Amino acid sequence: MSDTYTTSSTDTQDSVIREVLRDHARLKDDAATIDESADLYQSGMTSHASVNVMLALEGAFDVEFPDHMLKRTVFSSIASIRQALSELSAA
Repeated sequence: MSDTYTTSSTDTQDSVIREVLRDHARLKDDAATIDESADLYQSGMTSHASVNVMLALEGAFDVEFPDHMLKRTVFSSIASIRQALSELSAA
């Protein structure tokens, strides 16, 4: 992927997640203003777009989602993505 996301100390995790969603999720709603618990699939994200989101998140946060996390619920909201990233960074 050619997209670069900055995860410096001035950027919050949520803002990077929202940037990734803006660029890859194909949401009907603005990723910057969508509620953190809103269902991203109901907001227009397809399963194909969720794969692009996952790949962009892996690049942005230098993580790899293990097989057990490759399910719809992990990518269903900003809050669930944040939780998954927290689990990955704690490991």
